[in-house]
Amino acid sequence: MLTVRRKFMEKLSSHQIGSRVSASLHGCIGFCAYSTMNHFDIGQPTSVTHPQLLKEGEITPGITSDEYLSRRKKLLELLPERSLAIIASASVKMMTDVVPYPFRQDADYLYITGCQQPGGIAVLSGECGLCMFMPDPNPQEVTWQGPIAGVNAALGTFKADKAFPLHRMDAILPEMIGRASKLFHNVKTALPAYTDMEAFRRAICNDKVKDLSRYTHEIRWIKSPSELNLMRQSASIACQALLQTMSISKTIPDENMLSARFEYECKMRGAQRMAFNPVVGSGANGSVIHYSRNDKKIKAGDLVLMDVGCELHGYLSDLTRTWPPCGSFSSAQEELYDLILRTNKDCVKLCKPGVSIQQIHNYSVEMLRRGLIEIGLLKDDRSISLHYHQLNPTAIGHYLGMDVHDCSTIRNDRPLEQGVVITIEPGVYIPSSFDAPDRYRGIGIRIEDEVLITESGHEVLTGSMPKEIQHINSLLSYGDGSVVDTHDLRTAFS
Repeated sequence: MLTVRRKFMEKLSSHQIGSRVSASLHGCIGFCAYSTMNHFDIGQPTSVTHPQLLKEGEITPGITSDEYLSRRKKLLELLPERSLAIIASASVKMMTDVVPYPFRQDADYLYITGCQQPGGIAVLSGECGLCMFMPDPNPQEVTWQGPIAGVNAALGTFKADKAFPLHRMDAILPEMIGRASKLFHNVKTALPAYTDMEAFRRAICNDKVKDLSRYTHEIRWIKSPSELNLMRQSASIACQALLQTMSISKTIPDENMLSARFEYECKMRGAQRMAFNPVVGSGANGSVIHYSRNDKKIKAGDLVLMDVGCELHGYLSDLTRTWPPCGSFSSAQEELYDLILRTNKDCVKLCKPGVSIQQIHNYSVEMLRRGLIEIGLLKDDRSISLHYHQLNPTAIGHYLGMDVHDCSTIRNDRPLEQGVVITIEPGVYIPSSFDAPDRYRGIGIRIEDEVLITESGHEVLTGSMPKEIQHINSLLSYGDGSVVDTHDLRTAFS
């Protein structure tokens, strides 16, 4: 039996086992899991169980074990000497007493460990490397929900230096905390399992506990080539899905149906989920910036604003287009759209190393103010700032990556660097109650693109999506309710 256990530990990622294994080795209790087609299942895809998703040597699709090890090393280099970092996985949130919401892993925990499952707590220090405390096996939960990653997966698949079952954390972690000069943890995902420990409370009293996100966001801010490859794929999927949705929008004039069609097209192309609840605002709903009800029939003459994105293996896309599915742009709609389009294109041109989002935002405010004054929606007087804020209370963009508003601790006035991805999303949102001519009331327009900062400038990751009025009109006339060839469309609009 001992020989079997040793082989299991040495060949975890490629080992073939029988129908059921319960491992216990070196005091680390493993987990009870099932095999599928003689491949060991750890509760998430591996190169053995899902060779169509992962290549050999990858912990998650597109990201190798070497890259995960490099991330841990970079984080340790940023932290003060003799620091200890505690990173908890996201918690399962319940919709009802027995129905959970779909689980999404905390970005920091996923970025450092590669584990996509709930219940774990990771500890990182220069002394012990990466130590993972993994959920204790529960045969009943395995029966109902399937296998989960345990200690052996932490060591073999996630390449942790040490691993223990979660029930042993009370005996191990306090000593690690006591030896640390500084203690960092992710405040937003903090769990009582460690925050209630006497050693942790004592560290708080001694002012030794700080938020870790400042450091994890620093290393997540600039994307690696592997990350950028996933972000390009995520953007491509979202663009293709929105192209299809726009092309058939005149045949399904319903906000919820457009939302459903976009989600369907994304998932058929490999996306795991939406990046956020799709915004599909028709008519006056488009002037509600994060409108999410999506329950209105689309009327002739209405514009539809769709702010959408998808997630591919942990990396998100985010783009917005506005168009008239049941007709053409009115003169007032076209006048406003042209202003937003010019602002979008001019702001994209500003994207390069050394320029900050705040500088681009300031430029956009001046451009939109001038344009809205020329149109007659703003008066050039002392109330202009107040009225402008009513028409556009948003920033020009944000960082994008594993979270929609990625790396939120990085300030917008920080100069951009090569490898950073941002959004550029000027808009105008005119409430029906706004003091303006009737033809402008209830109009919402936003044009959003993803922009990668390159060595010499930028790359628009959503550049295949049409945004010129003539291209939108061509797309709407091209679609007849059937599936269209997105390659032909992207070629036509490039």
